[in-house]
This record gives sequence, C-alpha cells and structure tokens, in this order.
Amino acid sequence: MRILLCNDDGYFAPGIEHLARALAELAEVTVVAPERDRSGASNSLTLDRPLSLRRAASGFYYVNGTPTDCVHLAVTGMFDELPDMVVSGINIGANMGDDTIYSGTVAAATEGFLLGVPSLAISLCSKAGEHFETAARVACELVGLLQRQALPEPALLNVNVPDVPYEQLRGQVVTRLGKRHKAEPVVRTLSPRNETVYWVGAAGGAQDAGEGTDFYAVQQHQVSVTPLQVDLTHYAQLALVRGWLAQ
Repeated sequence: MRILLCNDDGYFAPGIEHLARALAELAEVTVVAPERDRSGASNSLTLDRPLSLRRAASGFYYVNGTPTDCVHLAVTGMFDELPDMVVSGINIGANMGDDTIYSGTVAAATEGFLLGVPSLAISLCSKAGEHFETAARVACELVGLLQRQALPEPALLNVNVPDVPYEQLRGQVVTRLGKRHKAEPVVRTLSPRNETVYWVGAAGGAQDAGEGTDFYAVQQHQVSVTPLQVDLTHYAQLALVRGWLAQ
C-alpha cells in the first residue's frame, strides 16, 4: 500500500512526523508538505508562479505552496501511479464545523478525493498537542480498516481526535458537522511604523453542538469521523430560486 502524507502545518511539524512513523508500519509513505505553516489556506492553488519540490534531510519532500498544491503536484506530477490513499495531518487543533471550509488540513485530503483517491484528514483537538500518539494510532486503525474492507467508493473522511491518552478514548462515532457562532471581529492595532493593521479575530464558539455533531463527540472523548462531500449545491433552494428568477 502506498500513502501520500501531507499537512498544513509544514513538513517540520511534530504531527506529520508522528504520523509518518506510525503509518510506515503499514505502508510505503511519501511525505509532501508545505515548506512553512499554511494553516487556513483552504483549497487554494498557486497559479501565479511556479512551484518547487525539494527534499529535506528527514526524507520529507516540501513545496513552496499550499497543502492543495502539495497533493496536486505529488499525484499529477511526481507519482507514476495514483497512491492508494491520501492522509493529511496530524493537525494541531480541531477542524470541526465551519472550520472545515478554511482548513488546509481538510483541503489537502479534499484534493486527494477530487483526484479519485480515498482520503483522511486527521486533527488533534487542542493547541497543546500533548497526545499525537493517540491521533496517530487512530489514523493507523482507520487506514488498516480501509485496507481490509475498502468502501465501495472513494471517501473523504474528516477525523477529529480528542487530545487525551488513547486509553481514555470512548470509541469512534460517525458524526455530522456542527456549526459555530459568528467569528469574533477583527482586532485593529498599530504596527511599529504607526500604521493601522488588522488581525483576523478568533473563531466563534460552538453553536450547533448537540448530540450527533463532531463538537459533541469530541467533548465526550469520542473520535469524530465525518464523511464529507464537495458538492456545494443547496438542493433545497433549487425550486425557490427557479421561482424567483421566473417572476
């Protein structure tokens, strides 16, 4: 089995190092990741300049682009054949609810899915990053399951793992995405040159976080596994908009 491993925190991040070591027990792993932290890059592709592919002393490849660039470059320009799976992570911090729209971690997995490869996004739900080994073990379990019993069609799974020792996990549950409150306003401040600058505000707190959501599962120390799709069509509004246009 051949796995393409990516992330959005950069090729030097501890999460991808933990995951590469763990997955190497199951498969042939190739790491292609951004040269720097590209958190929040979403699904952006670099179209205004060429990309470069370099290899670090660790053996990891790194690209001067986004997580999506990394997967696209690897799958369409580096490999002779499609990898069997794309795994993205381990991200430091959760990617739940609305976060998935902005997440570079989820975007890397999404690009693999769009290219026809089963893909997993793995996130550790804290900024402390105390238990990467828990998320790595969960990732290996899911990869092993897909090896033994593949889904009948390519899947895009968003996996959020509580940052606790593995023994404290309360199982894995299939969830839907929750929803956050509106984000905090931007923070205005002055630069050293006395120019007004703005920092993007913090994400809003969980709003739709009831049972069945990813937020609820992680709060209960359960691993949240959410199948994602790329079709953004709002099917319930098709008839509404047709009627509106016909007036």
